[in-house]
Amino acid sequence: MVFSCKSFGLFGLDSFMVSAEAYVSFGREQFDIVGLPDTAVKESRERVRSALINCGFEFPEDRITVNLAPADRKKEGPLYDLPILIAVLLATGQLKVDINDCAFLGELSLGGELRRVNGVLPMTLSAREHGIKHLFVPYENAGEGAFVKEVKVYPVRNITELFLHLNGKRRIAPAVYSESNAPKKEYPDFCSVYGQMFAKRALEVAAAGGHNVLLIGPPGSGKSMLAKRIPGILPDMTFEERIETTKVLSIAGQLPQGVSLVKERPFRSPHHTASFVSMTGGGSIPRPGEVTLANNGVLFLDELPEFARRTLEGLRQPLEDGAVTISRVNGTITYPSNIMLVAAMNPCPCGYYTHPIKKCHCSKNAILKYLNRVSGPLLDRIDIHLDICPVDINSISAQVKGEPSSVIRERVNRAREIQNQRFKGTGITCNANITPELMNKYCIRDDKANKKLEFAFEKLGLSVRAYDKLLKVARTSADLEGREVITARNI
Repeated sequence: MVFSCKSFGLFGLDSFMVSAEAYVSFGREQFDIVGLPDTAVKESRERVRSALINCGFEFPEDRITVNLAPADRKKEGPLYDLPILIAVLLATGQLKVDINDCAFLGELSLGGELRRVNGVLPMTLSAREHGIKHLFVPYENAGEGAFVKEVKVYPVRNITELFLHLNGKRRIAPAVYSESNAPKKEYPDFCSVYGQMFAKRALEVAAAGGHNVLLIGPPGSGKSMLAKRIPGILPDMTFEERIETTKVLSIAGQLPQGVSLVKERPFRSPHHTASFVSMTGGGSIPRPGEVTLANNGVLFLDELPEFARRTLEGLRQPLEDGAVTISRVNGTITYPSNIMLVAAMNPCPCGYYTHPIKKCHCSKNAILKYLNRVSGPLLDRIDIHLDICPVDINSISAQVKGEPSSVIRERVNRAREIQNQRFKGTGITCNANITPELMNKYCIRDDKANKKLEFAFEKLGLSVRAYDKLLKVARTSADLEGREVITARNI
């Protein structure tokens, strides 16, 4: 007789149900796993065998066949250890309980302890859709999915504890969702930045509207220092953004232990040696890259021209569409990449081309070659370009502190709340994502603003994309002032 145990698999951000079917027949001792398993799944045989024996269960000296259905979808990772073990216990009669409304996830140690696995949150959401009432996961994954009220998530330390629970002898308390389990990160504060008032204002506008920013200036002017303070002024996340960001971190295995839903926007800062695949995502079964791990947050690229040309060009489509599509033989996966790109670079190889005092020793050809490492199409996708000048001695010696990040964040939150109300039901999260079809509806200008915009378009030779981005930034500037109509000052 065939016995089955329910579990789940991952494909991108989506999860699908997997049924571990076990059949024990007479014959020479053999343990086969079929259903398109990868190497990690095939190795479950030895982990399951050792865990059963070391926890006092009998391992049958017969032929065991386990099928992971559906058989036409690739199964990967050690998360199927636990459902395979439960199916074997059912097939050998060592466990006699009804588990039709239960599902199991977890990697096993040789001693029978459960180890953490990736992707528990999306699988919990899928369990709700499939009518699963009880989900058993490793203790370290207990926080994930606890907010899904329709599914009871049970934290399991070892299979002995699970066996006693299923037989009603010693119950495991389900995980309880709590907001307090998310640790708060401390970021550098803008109040410690002397001078740079124009740059701080520009970054406030960028944070309020989710606009991409490029900081250009000589070494020591404060580009990296300013960028690293941006997380402290980013707006609060909506519930939908928190779920989406947590799903990404869960799949990537980067969700902090005990955290159910992240509260803070991600800030990713990959080194300039990052490859194309690590930036955009990839692999035989595509995994999320940096543009996805920074979803709903900031992707900071320091020393922009030092990144490989192919890596930078790979950002063009994600920046334009807010998503990155990866095609492989096993299928096509689309990951979200709704990011705020912050980049920093020097104006020339030596770095002092725009310095007010230090002399640049680079030739014109060297400067052009350096600047051409960043293509025009990529620059055209960056909303705000900032020239960062070194701080003068008067600003430093005055020791006058600027506004703290908390005050700036209050203004940013008010502006973002205006945007949330404006775009409610449209799928748009901020001004940077306004579609061309909605531009005229939401970017209303007065006459003076229109004249200034026309003048700038003709004199600067702006592209249509640059024209749209100018309007979006002006829309954010007006939101920070609480204005519905864009004025010439905003332009």
